[in-house]
Amino acid sequence: MDKLAKQMKADAAKIEVQVSDELEQRITASLRAVSPVKPKPAVIQQRPATFWWASSLTGIAAALVVIAVINSHSQPRDTDVPLAGNTTPTSVPNAIMGPAIDWKTESAMVTRPLQKELLDLQSDIKKAEEIVKREIGL
Repeated sequence: MDKLAKQMKADAAKIEVQVSDELEQRITASLRAVSPVKPKPAVIQQRPATFWWASSLTGIAAALVVIAVINSHSQPRDTDVPLAGNTTPTSVPNAIMGPAIDWKTESAMVTRPLQKELLDLQSDIKKAEEIVKREIGL
């Protein structure tokens, strides 16, 4: 590798380059004209106040609709128990109201991992209390 490096240095020393005055002036002028690019500050787009109001009202309306649907299906209707002599239906048919929502839920069985986590946290707290008592001198 030393031979190659020596040969390259010798070859580089033999190279003669001449730059005309005109080219040198153009290079100097272009180097002086160049300035570093300044990044533009990040533009923070703020949403108008009406957006906040609209999103709040939409959320409230959605919550009220869910509450109304749940309450309407959980309360007994007058038409569930027919009155004596009254044979005319007074309820709105399902075709207009839509199908009844059947809320079938199951509780998740995640108590075992949570109990283990609770026991681990309790033991950590006891260890920390013992360390603090030892350091205080109690």
